Amino acid sequence: MARLFSAYVIVDWSAASKPTTGADSIWIGVFKRDLRFRLTFESFNEATRTAAEARLNTLLADFKKRSERALVGFDFPLGFPRGFAAALKLKGEPWHAAWDELGKRVVDKPTNVNNRFNVAAQLNRLLTDGPFPFWGAPVKDVQTTLMATKSRAHGPGDLPEFRYADVAATGAASVWKTYYNGSVGGQAIMGIPVVRRLKAARGDAAKVWPFETGFKAIAEADLAGVDVVFAEVYPSLIKGPALPGEVKDQTQVRVTAEHFARLDEANRLGDAFGPAKGARAEVVTEAEREEGWVLGA
Repeated sequence: MARLFSAYVIVDWSAASKPTTGADSIWIGVFKRDLRFRLTFESFNEATRTAAEARLNTLLADFKKRSERALVGFDFPLGFPRGFAAALKLKGEPWHAAWDELGKRVVDKPTNVNNRFNVAAQLNRLLTDGPFPFWGAPVKDVQTTLMATKSRAHGPGDLPEFRYADVAATGAASVWKTYYNGSVGGQAIMGIPVVRRLKAARGDAAKVWPFETGFKAIAEADLAGVDVVFAEVYPSLIKGPALPGEVKDQTQVRVTAEHFARLDEANRLGDAFGPAKGARAEVVTEAEREEGWVLGA
């Protein structure tokens, strides 16, 4: 069997409000083959999301020019817990409708100044008319519909605190958390509009897993005409030693990119796109229509 991909790109995202590099900033790790078909690694540490988006566009254009298909993994949720789109009364496919809603609401300046806390507050107002389910903000951004800390626990009639994928990827934080360490909610709010633009620029040549591919094992035939597959990853699931001089985020993108490259070399990556054996039908359905999944979880 042939490899599914020629390049493996892992993006460690940031919702920072000012340009930043080093630890806890944006790292893009790229595993690709050199002229002798050996796997080589390089990383990019971009100070802003605007620069990171430009870098990804450049990388993807280069891969396309060389007829190389890329897997691009982002370390934030690409979907929200089941029922999110319906609660907002959004029309169309739930995952796509949520992406479009964020695309309309998010403002992200080239300086990294952004309105993610306002967006969380706006969504809370529409969902519950109170500071729930999104939570977490610095004091200056606290509003009547967004508290600094969690306002209450999730009850039976609420949207779920966790996606099915979050439960499977033990230790994953809730997408409702928009501030503090592990605030994947803030990263999703600021990251999904970027993936949406990257996808839109490439049309059918770009697929978002599992929404557009199905939550199933993938073979070469499933990727005919596809230049890039966007997926969600959770680097904490994959362990590996740091190299001298690496910061934690740089190590994680390298180790994660290498992990998927090695799986592909062994013709085992295709299976990673499918659910675990015995997964409930409801889990598969919700992953495909709204929640998404973590590759390898």
